[in-house]
Amino acid sequence: MNKFERQSAADVQTLPDDIAEELSRLPSEVLSVDDAPSIAPPVPLSSDEVRTIVISLMLTMFLAALDQTIVATALPTIGRQFQDVSNLSWVITAYLLASTAVAPVFGTLSDIYGRRVMIIISLSLFVAGSVLCAIAPNMPMLILARGLQGLGGGGIMPVVQTVISDVVSPRERGQYQAYFSSVWMVGGILGPVIGGVFAEHLHWSMIFWINLPLAAAAIVMLLPKMKKIPVFHRKRKVDWLGGVLLMAAAVVFMLVLTWGGTRYPWLSPTVLAMVGGAVALAVSFVWHARRADEPFLPLPLLTGSVAPFALTAGGCGLGAITGLTVQLPLYYESVYHLSASEAGLALIPLAAVSTVGAAVAGRTMARAKHYKRVAIIGTSWAALCGLGLTVTTLPLWGLLTLMAAFALGLGTTFPVCVVSLQNSVARPQVGTITGAMNFFRSLMSSFTVAAFAAILLIALGIDVPLAGEHHAAGAVAIPTEDMRHAFRYVFGAATALMTTAALCLIAMEERPLAGPSAQQPVEMAE
Repeated sequence: MNKFERQSAADVQTLPDDIAEELSRLPSEVLSVDDAPSIAPPVPLSSDEVRTIVISLMLTMFLAALDQTIVATALPTIGRQFQDVSNLSWVITAYLLASTAVAPVFGTLSDIYGRRVMIIISLSLFVAGSVLCAIAPNMPMLILARGLQGLGGGGIMPVVQTVISDVVSPRERGQYQAYFSSVWMVGGILGPVIGGVFAEHLHWSMIFWINLPLAAAAIVMLLPKMKKIPVFHRKRKVDWLGGVLLMAAAVVFMLVLTWGGTRYPWLSPTVLAMVGGAVALAVSFVWHARRADEPFLPLPLLTGSVAPFALTAGGCGLGAITGLTVQLPLYYESVYHLSASEAGLALIPLAAVSTVGAAVAGRTMARAKHYKRVAIIGTSWAALCGLGLTVTTLPLWGLLTLMAAFALGLGTTFPVCVVSLQNSVARPQVGTITGAMNFFRSLMSSFTVAAFAAILLIALGIDVPLAGEHHAAGAVAIPTEDMRHAFRYVFGAATALMTTAALCLIAMEERPLAGPSAQQPVEMAE
């Protein structure tokens, strides 16, 4: 037995039984002597300290969620002030591109330099970008500032989820992930409302100034407590080339999804060239990662019996809810003749009830041995509800009821997928896998939005307005029955996504979760 094997065996023998069992199940290609979980007992955190950390992290995530949607309703006002409406879409696109590209970067760097450093950097970038947005003198500066803000916003999500993994055991973690899902949905719902109020009654810059006191409160609450959080990061060389290749591939791919079918035809030379560039960059990243001693994103993390299935199931769930959220207002306005504000309110069942499903799954994970069953049942139920939406014609109340039932099942995927992913890797790699998860989810969401729009384009034979443009739907003059028929294909696509999620969860290995036993109550949840 060599030195590494003797040391690893000794370490495992000193671990508690539940941690030792978890460690023994990790893939051998992912775990090295430097990657092994720390055997030092974590600094105990009182329930009050855990509660303070969770509240501050929820406030931090609320910032990122709010800024993804708060700008939409203020865009017309911004365009009038700067006398530039042709570039308005870039105010949203710049944030989306930047936040998607840097998600895996912040996740990996948190495993190298620690969570405290990266949460400070991400919040600082977010606040700096917010200030520059608020004082931007013209549209180009506003777009650049939104990109800077997106760099910070893209780092917040993976770092927050990684900090939770350091504070709470895997068995308890599901219900906390449900809390954060609720915060994300609430931020998404309140964003357009707050943005519209600020733009109409105050000034559009307030949508950015409001971030300063919220960020300050989060930092004041969080940083003093982070000194007591167990440390699992490991200093190592940063593979900057791999990170740049991954970000470049993501940006080009996102631009394809953003411009394809709108600014350029899908089969235009420009779009085809960009697709080729994205593929070339992705292949280069894989080639480099296979040969680097310490790659930016170790490819073995994305293989095995857990990661590919959890990533796919989570991506399908988020893609389905994002695609429907973007396209349903057009359906409500065209078929049920709702106003723009009423169509926005009609989205609440989809967003709100999905958080209930996440909460149910989180509670189940804290108590049940076979925790993935709740997500299998939930996604299967969502697929059945999606099938019902596809084959039936319902009044508005019936549609909203069935949509709520769909969202209830869909919400169960999120905590199960997140915790299963984090539970499948060594502690010093939790940030990396969490960043990768957020990266692939963002790509899947963008792909689904583009795919649903393409489905409507093919079914209707004409271009249709996208998110933020539904008020112009009347100019398209699409017959109600044609719109009903077209959306059957959209609901069918959402059904296919949930069916795929259910199959992936069935195939995913269900590894034991470390933490309190199923019979032992979870203190923070009471």
